[in-house]
Amino acid sequence: MARGDGKLSHDLLPGEKGPQDACGVFGVWAPGEEVAKMTYYGLYALQHRGQESAGIATSDGKRINVYKDMGLVSQVFDETTLNTLTGHIAVGHCRYSTTGDSTWANAQPTLGATATGTVALAHNGNLTNSAELYEKVLEKFGKPDRGEMAQGNTTDTALVTALMAGQEGQSLEERTLELLPKLRGAFCFTFMDEGTLYAARDPAGVRPLVLGRLERGWVVASETAALDIVGASFVREIEPGEFIAIDENGLRSQRFAEKKAAGCVFEYVYLARPDTAINGRSIHAARVEMGRKLAKEHPVEADLVIPTPESGTPAAIGYAEASGIPYGQGLVKNAYVGRTFIQPSQTIRQLGIRLKLNPLKSVVQGKRLVVIDDSIVRGNTQRALVRMLREAGAAEVHVRISSPPIKWPCFYGIDFATRAELIANGIGVEDVRASLGADSLGYISEEGMIEATEQPREQLCTACFTGEYPIELPSADRLGKNLLERGDEPEHGSCDPGPDSDLENLLTAEDKKERV
Repeated sequence: MARGDGKLSHDLLPGEKGPQDACGVFGVWAPGEEVAKMTYYGLYALQHRGQESAGIATSDGKRINVYKDMGLVSQVFDETTLNTLTGHIAVGHCRYSTTGDSTWANAQPTLGATATGTVALAHNGNLTNSAELYEKVLEKFGKPDRGEMAQGNTTDTALVTALMAGQEGQSLEERTLELLPKLRGAFCFTFMDEGTLYAARDPAGVRPLVLGRLERGWVVASETAALDIVGASFVREIEPGEFIAIDENGLRSQRFAEKKAAGCVFEYVYLARPDTAINGRSIHAARVEMGRKLAKEHPVEADLVIPTPESGTPAAIGYAEASGIPYGQGLVKNAYVGRTFIQPSQTIRQLGIRLKLNPLKSVVQGKRLVVIDDSIVRGNTQRALVRMLREAGAAEVHVRISSPPIKWPCFYGIDFATRAELIANGIGVEDVRASLGADSLGYISEEGMIEATEQPREQLCTACFTGEYPIELPSADRLGKNLLERGDEPEHGSCDPGPDSDLENLLTAEDKKERV
């Protein structure tokens, strides 16, 4: 019987890939608790961050067990499997691939030998110096003949796992504190050996990572929503550049690098759950405020404001509130449709959006509509939506977007379309409007978006909108999702593309392959 492929993504058209986050991570240290089941529910709350594979590792103090597979959390695990994952420490992971293909070998947590035992590692983010780390692995071990890499794992996580091996007599903690300052890019790690739970966050804090308290233990997770689901109280954000360890002696923290905050602004726009808070700011409140600002920046005479479910809903509420135009539900979403196993005919493929969304004709007919969405990537989804609403009898369709035009690729853990495919990269707003077939189009300003987050501008990464990358990038030949799958070793190159570099050249042929 065919297993689910786990690709229950946010796209509304078959084959149309929306922005995808790297992963969700979860870790728990709680003697006397069913840590595997807690991790299962934590990953369930983080499912939106990655739908390709899922895994959980547990330890009873003597031995680490790992179970992982392709698919959604609910497809990978059942009661019987979770009951075999015993112990008092666990780390879990749900994946969307940003380095390395979506294969079983690349599923996490990864498992590796250390000088004093075993490590199980889960990673959210994307490292930008994987080529350099690969060279370090070759220098230290030669061509790997054991462990994750020998089994075909081609991720940046496998490189880190290999480099955690350390020298004889060196603890995992000592080795990790040597290694972390050598990593570049975005990383939130939750990992463990037989007796201790660890977590670390990159100096820029690109991706979120939080610490929670249980009655009998501790939890680390990508988002506060995962703390809520297991009944953990929020303690604080794990600081950028911070390393923590949790064992029977309690929690200890060390700083391995100076904090240079550059949190991803797209977490506020789209990636994080609306019931999550980042840096004290409610994601739902930020999105509602983006809608309010969008209404002030791009007003229009209309009869009804409708969201593109579900990601456009908070901004649509804000737009309606600020504009005085009534809010309505003009589109119905089928929550149970993922990617179908049945290959559609060309005719059905063209109508494929109706698998996920269908207009309420009685609501939209004869109305001048404002349709709110969070972002435009290729534009195919919005084009199909506009056509569908017109067919349902809408008098006018005005599209409003609660983020600025996406023009640049992300190298820190979001898999957008390639730069060549980003509709806003090559043409202006009026041309995008014409391409979508909308009566008008308006994007929120960069200033409006940042103000809605209530975060200092200098502490946010806006690279996908501005092309200004806060963490230096290597040369083109040392970047790319399939860097370790090209069949040869990465070539040596500069560690800085230079101020005049055209970042479009950083997109290799491998980057332009469609995800299978």
